[in-house]
Amino acid sequence: MAQPIPQTSLPVAHQTAYAAAAAAASKRPKEGPSGTETLTVTGPMTYTWDYACQRPDLRILYDLRILYEKSKELMWNARTDLDWSVQVDPGAENVPDHMNPLSETSMWKKLDPKKDIPEVRRHQSAYMFSNFLHGEQGALLATAQIVELAPTADAKFYAAAQVYDEARHVEAYDRYLREKIEMVYPISKPLKELLDMILSDARWDFKFLGMQIMVEGLALGAFGMIHQTTSEPLIKQITQLIMQDEARHVAFGVLTLKDTYKDMSPSELRDREDFVILSSKLMYERLLGQEVWERLGFPHDECEAAVNRSVAMGIFRKLCFSKIVPNVKRLGLLTPYVRKGFEELDVIEYEHWEATA
Repeated sequence: MAQPIPQTSLPVAHQTAYAAAAAAASKRPKEGPSGTETLTVTGPMTYTWDYACQRPDLRILYDLRILYEKSKELMWNARTDLDWSVQVDPGAENVPDHMNPLSETSMWKKLDPKKDIPEVRRHQSAYMFSNFLHGEQGALLATAQIVELAPTADAKFYAAAQVYDEARHVEAYDRYLREKIEMVYPISKPLKELLDMILSDARWDFKFLGMQIMVEGLALGAFGMIHQTTSEPLIKQITQLIMQDEARHVAFGVLTLKDTYKDMSPSELRDREDFVILSSKLMYERLLGQEVWERLGFPHDECEAAVNRSVAMGIFRKLCFSKIVPNVKRLGLLTPYVRKGFEELDVIEYEHWEATA
């Protein structure tokens, strides 16, 4: 087993930072998953021997190297640029209770406002940010694969910068959950199913479509809603910094996939259409927080009915697609087949919204 770096071997200026980082890393949450899981992944790797820009049509406004430069300029440090001294009460009403679907149930009225309700808030926060954490790890792994698969030097450079972005996001959410909420939920089954599909598919454009357009696009919509509604200053700061990264990531996917589906065969295109619809349904219909209900012993049917009739939850679930739909349209994938799927989810209204890039 690797031994820690002796603190005395570090420059004096770095010793305090090392001690603080080591102390933070050693603190485990009171509750949470552990261990590792192996996913067998096979596929090609692409060398590129031409390091010049391969997309002159994007050189003026949308050069991927401009995104790459922005990524370097806007890098932030999760340890030093976030105020970890902020005291966080995970049981406080950090998001208004009227936005919580469970607040509309008869069960909620029976809960002790000083004991039970704060615990429900804590579990719901832990569930939401845990899945953001696990999703960011999925993005970390997928973007590392994109570095291997991307067909141009421009895309490889930017993807390499995004890998570092995703590592920062994992670090920030992990520390927030460990130190402030002190609880981590396992990854939800729908999200795990989606990440496994993206990571195990060998086709390069599936990596971009699945992670950069679908997962990152959904995250961008969700983060915007959270940033607007939360009163907790540390998570608002974390969300703001991650949002600026995610906007570049989605733009990266849109620019890289430009014209990819224009002349694709009908059978290959149907694979992509099916994936867009399946991933949308996984994210829209199944990420409801069932794990929280089960852990707290709440009646499943009553909770699910509350989620489905909640106006606030309906707005949140729909807004998560506010970046996905226009970007899918920009890529030429808003075919009649995909349109029908978005209509069934009642999110087609976003087709005229501005695309990320």
